[in-house]
Amino acid sequence: MSTPIIHPNWARPAINMVEGYSLEMTAKDIDALREAAPAILPETPVAVTFLPGEAFEARVAAARAVRDLGFEPMPHFSARRIASESEFRDYLAAVTQQAGVKRCFVIAGDPPEPEGPFADSSALIATGAFEAAGITAIGIGGHPEGHPNMSPDQCWAVLDAKCDAITARGMAPLIVTQFAFDAGAVLDWLAQLRRRGLDAPVRLGVPGPAGIKTLMRFAARCGVGASASVMTKYGISITKLIGSAGPDKLVDALERGLGEEHGAVRLHFYPFGGLAKTVGWINDYAATR
Repeated sequence: MSTPIIHPNWARPAINMVEGYSLEMTAKDIDALREAAPAILPETPVAVTFLPGEAFEARVAAARAVRDLGFEPMPHFSARRIASESEFRDYLAAVTQQAGVKRCFVIAGDPPEPEGPFADSSALIATGAFEAAGITAIGIGGHPEGHPNMSPDQCWAVLDAKCDAITARGMAPLIVTQFAFDAGAVLDWLAQLRRRGLDAPVRLGVPGPAGIKTLMRFAARCGVGASASVMTKYGISITKLIGSAGPDKLVDALERGLGEEHGAVRLHFYPFGGLAKTVGWINDYAATR
């Protein structure tokens, strides 16, 4: 089977750091995506999150809107939030048939106990449903600053096993990392990933421009390192949580630090301040490079 296309320009190095980026949205962001669409390049991957309290139909509608606007939908599947196998298969069938989905992102999810039969993302992969539905690429999470429920060795073992399982099923693994503020930690993790022989493409999570209090709130919720020294490098003083901040310094540091040894890398933006604001920042950044 030929290698599935992760992104049209993935096979060559990026001309600038934000080329070939991907975005994240929720089911509530359809109008915001329509507003931002004219400024987004065709075929840009857009992930649709799997949040608690959202209706099944709303997520499907979001994936369909991504496709209708000319972008590439990548719906999330949160294993522990899926109540039954039929719910999983119905959702997968809906997004593939109605939105032409070819890639999905799988996570364990936040609940400490599964709400249904799936304890983690590996259990979803093991069903064989994705390849049977025509999915060609599966995204899995990467954690440059560690995972709250696993040791570093466990994190690497799980990541390795997932990549092997996805590849064995004829699909392409894609690693998408949690957002971070510390370029050094991200680069160190990426170098270690490659030394361990994991050569899957990686999308590095970057927070979009947002209010400083918003950024700090999401960092606390997601367990992202936000020490005073790290935030100073990012461009934020944690003693003055006013105004907004963009990822200029972070992206600059990643661009300076990345080399051939880091393999295939692109950026994935978490638009905490809104899709239009994030896309505007991306285009402004690209125009200066």
